[in-house]
Amino acid sequence: MAKKFIDIMDTTFRDGFQSVFGGRVLMDDFFPAVEAAKHAGITHFEFGGGARFQSLYFYLQEDAFKMMDKFRSIVGPEANLQTLSRGINTVMLDTGSRELVDLHAKMFAKHGTTTIRNFDALNDVKNLEYSAQCIKNHGLKHEAVVTMMDLPPGCAGAHDVAFYEKTLRSIMDSGLPYDSICFKDASGTANPNKIHETIKMARKLLGEDTHIRLHTHETAGVSVAAYLAALDAGADGIDLAASPVSGGTSQPDILTLLHATKGTNYDLGGLEVSKILTYEETLKDCLSDYMMPPEATQVSPLIPFSPMPGGALTANTQMMRDDNTLDKFPEVIKAMQEVVEKGGFGTSVTPVSQFYWQQAYANVMFGPWKQIAPGYGKMVLGYFGDTPTAPDADIIKLASEKLKLQPTNENPLDIADKDPRKSLDAWKERLEIEGIQATEENIFIAAACEEKGISFLKGESVLNIRKISEQEDNKEEKGNNQMADGNYTVVVDGKKFSVQVAQGDVDIKVAPTAAPVAETTANIPSAAGGTEVPASVNGNVWKILVKAGDKVEKGQVVAILEAMKMEIDIEAPCAGTIASLDVAANDAVEEGQTLAVIS
Repeated sequence: MAKKFIDIMDTTFRDGFQSVFGGRVLMDDFFPAVEAAKHAGITHFEFGGGARFQSLYFYLQEDAFKMMDKFRSIVGPEANLQTLSRGINTVMLDTGSRELVDLHAKMFAKHGTTTIRNFDALNDVKNLEYSAQCIKNHGLKHEAVVTMMDLPPGCAGAHDVAFYEKTLRSIMDSGLPYDSICFKDASGTANPNKIHETIKMARKLLGEDTHIRLHTHETAGVSVAAYLAALDAGADGIDLAASPVSGGTSQPDILTLLHATKGTNYDLGGLEVSKILTYEETLKDCLSDYMMPPEATQVSPLIPFSPMPGGALTANTQMMRDDNTLDKFPEVIKAMQEVVEKGGFGTSVTPVSQFYWQQAYANVMFGPWKQIAPGYGKMVLGYFGDTPTAPDADIIKLASEKLKLQPTNENPLDIADKDPRKSLDAWKERLEIEGIQATEENIFIAAACEEKGISFLKGESVLNIRKISEQEDNKEEKGNNQMADGNYTVVVDGKKFSVQVAQGDVDIKVAPTAAPVAETTANIPSAAGGTEVPASVNGNVWKILVKAGDKVEKGQVVAILEAMKMEIDIEAPCAGTIASLDVAANDAVEEGQTLAVIS
């Protein structure tokens, strides 16, 4: 009997890069590996979308659409090039208007995409209907998704086989068009038995002609068992990656699954070990200069307690490195269980995984439930759709008070359509103001990436990648300097001072640091007799809302920091007049650093 052909999608250049490097890999560095993958016989690639859209503009000074065009030119017209979309969020963290959702499908079709895998992290099928129609209207294949995970220990109410059957039946009953169905487990925590029973259920409901796939990560250590369970239950396709961006937080390695299926009746894409070895050697050489985060190569038995997706884990730890808060990582992972449980059990996949992370981060940095991360708060209030179960009533009340929003049952697309900031005309006008050509691509880049998109289009974005050679060059440049350039906190006579250090004859500042975060609600006299407004967390200054000489009231937001993709309001600790502003937009700041002084 002939072996069953299993379609293999190579996730190396999208999810693999996202899961290992937080998406920060330059296109010219990896294109030789794409050529090698083509020669190895791979014809199905995940090549864009998801977090690998924004990351190019945020960190790489590259245009995702140009990257997609070049990728298509390498693999040829027949390859199945797939992207990832978050339903009504598309490749954004916030809900798009109907205009933006349609423009997403139009632009991705224009730039080489064959198939869009389309999911909603809440498994709210209403959030898939419009985007599915847009995808099909622009001539693309639509892969509808049921998102999966295991609940943290002791939790119940969703994410069992009955819940997935209900979701799948809703997809079928809704009439939304689809070409295939994927069960997507971004955290890799769904146990193999549940996967087997879920795929078996889906095969029975969908019949033999519908293509069924499983997507998972190795993060929790059960991915190979999960894939074998899915194949035995009737799955037609699985997602794999190539070393060195396989395993750990990413998908299992192609070679690993070829080995695991020896002696079975499965033909994994007609792939040959010798050709895959050559491909992986090329990829290893392409990525040899990139710093490999140690957490990206590890399997963690603690992930089911969070659960933290592989694709988001390294993106978050990279941002924690940027903000010098990586030491807080274990505490944030531990804090996630309560956040997931009280949030209504949306699947831990972007953007919901980011909301969980941001809220857990806020709980660690500011104290449990002292702040509500905007995304998390809007989720529990209903602004992204219906969560699988009702969120905790006290958290709903707290979110409403903190965000000054009422709970809603309104369709998120209707809410977005009423927001003038999410219209195409608004972004056209913004581009015109900035002197940027208002092409459809530029409109979508600006709308999806906002200020960072504008910075990219103006040629002002900053390259932020970690290469081993650059780190070594930096060490050599610093030579025998005992203290490198940067911000430091020093103690003199028992008092803390924030010191900026720089080489040469430059103007540097020395100022007493603010009190710890727990004390920032108190008035902190500055050396000049005013009251300092300190940064509550390490991050970057996103916006300054006041200027010197402005009168402010206690509690008025004077600046907004960005940390972990989260906007953090900085409030005036007292009423008075802004005597000085000590930072500018886009400055990196440390926890406790003085942002302004109120007299």
